[in-house]
Amino acid sequence: MSIRAVKKVLRPQPTLEGAGVKLQRGFGFGDPKEFDPFLLFDDFRNDNPEEYLAGFPWHPHRGIETITYVLAGQVDHGDSLGNSGTLSGGDVQWMTAGSGIIHQEMPKGDAQGRMHGFQLWANLPSSLKMTTPRYQDVTGKDIPEVVDDDGTRVRVVCGNFWGTAGPVDGIAADPIYLDVSVPPGKRKTLPVETTRHAFAYVFAGSGTFRNASDPKAVKTDAVASGAGLPAEDLGNRSLLLFDRGDEVTVQAGEQGIRFLLVSGKPIEEPVAWYGPIVMNTEEELRLAVAEMRAGTFIKHGK
Repeated sequence: MSIRAVKKVLRPQPTLEGAGVKLQRGFGFGDPKEFDPFLLFDDFRNDNPEEYLAGFPWHPHRGIETITYVLAGQVDHGDSLGNSGTLSGGDVQWMTAGSGIIHQEMPKGDAQGRMHGFQLWANLPSSLKMTTPRYQDVTGKDIPEVVDDDGTRVRVVCGNFWGTAGPVDGIAADPIYLDVSVPPGKRKTLPVETTRHAFAYVFAGSGTFRNASDPKAVKTDAVASGAGLPAEDLGNRSLLLFDRGDEVTVQAGEQGIRFLLVSGKPIEEPVAWYGPIVMNTEEELRLAVAEMRAGTFIKHGK
């Protein structure tokens, strides 16, 4: 068994999206090879309604899947296919845009004004770029949680983990999407297939990744990269890209640690990207834009 070293540690960047929503972008709109099949990751946790209520009015998607995981607050959504609904704390929506949809997402805070959650974009292979769009809306109560003997808790959103299958299925990248909580002071090793690209995103507590017995490096303020990093505690809004291996090891700090652990099989195809439209060639992008202007973008009815 080989422990995955941490290849990079990234700090998300403040970003303005939609009609003026303030969020933190972990990665996206750069070279997608390192995170393949994943394209973008946003942390939209916000406690100020003025910074998120404008939401994400009607906009198109094609060629990708979007995964929205809500921790607190609500997101009302609707689309050009006639779908509508509300995501609440603990709920997940996995949207396969496929050949194209136009939709909107309008956030609302909870009683404390909190709107907390994450959105991940996953690429579709060329063979499925123009597939029929679909939604998988999953309520929090339907997401299984497994608890290990040491108190480690894992919510299995998608994929199979510790013999438990998540409720989201039929996803092209065959991803595993986990919400992991490790108790204070505990060290935990989690399996990840060697063939997958994998990243973690810490959003509560802190801890160290890789072999916790490794000698600690000197802390720096720079973005960490390279196989020998990091040894310092990593806390809220730390995104780790892992190198190859078949295990991830984490040592929880004094407050424990909670993080997303996401992995998927690389698609390894060319990426042509124009905002919410992701295809394989520039010609396909030009066609999508032309169809938007001509009103022929939507290929499948209600």
